[in-house]
Amino acid sequence: MVLLHSGVCDRRMWDPQWAALAAAGYRVIRPDLRGFGLSPVADRPYSDAGDVAELLRELGVERAALAGSSYGGRVALELAASRPELVTALALLCPAVPGQEPGPELRSFAEREDALLAAGDLDAAVELNVERWLGPEAGDEVRERVRTMQRHAFEVQLAAAEQVRQTRPEADLARIAAPCLAVSGAHDVPDFRELAAGLPERLPQARHVELPWAGHLPSLERPAEVTELLLDFLRVTVPPASANVSH
Repeated sequence: MVLLHSGVCDRRMWDPQWAALAAAGYRVIRPDLRGFGLSPVADRPYSDAGDVAELLRELGVERAALAGSSYGGRVALELAASRPELVTALALLCPAVPGQEPGPELRSFAEREDALLAAGDLDAAVELNVERWLGPEAGDEVRERVRTMQRHAFEVQLAAAEQVRQTRPEADLARIAAPCLAVSGAHDVPDFRELAAGLPERLPQARHVELPWAGHLPSLERPAEVTELLLDFLRVTVPPASANVSH
């Protein structure tokens, strides 16, 4: 079971889930993508999906279920499309999707974030992300956790002497045969709601669930409820064999 974090968090966003998944009998792997958490920025051309595939190879994992939040959902889809033999199931929480074109709301957000970072106002850029991506269920503790993870990512990425451009693998979603749970949040921006809702039309074994209380990061907003949602899906699609965890 590989847990892929969003672009405003790192592996720590899965703190509420990984132990329960391991206790249920899954070997849990939760990496930091490059430039997040404990992983440095890239010093050579790379792809996040390729990194995950290489990690699985290094760990001796021949097949794995993937859970991806937001940007992590895009990475999961890219891996499942480019290496379908590796992926047994997909649980996607408010996922980005390969090839998506941002709508007006996302473009406006990106422009505001870029302007704040260019002006050196890191505090405001962090707060912009906290307010945009967390829904009404998120309390002060969760907001502080996202604030910490987002600030760290900005600091690591802005300190890099050189930004290495990521390459993207071919992502023909029609190649994905694994069962998929696509989750959206009713308080999320329209882009992500529409992308999740549209996946059953693009993947033969996908179903969509919208959470009426959720923003963009439901696994942090109501962690226990999302943990059960993931376990219910996994027990049916990929019953566990043994328990383990890798960070």
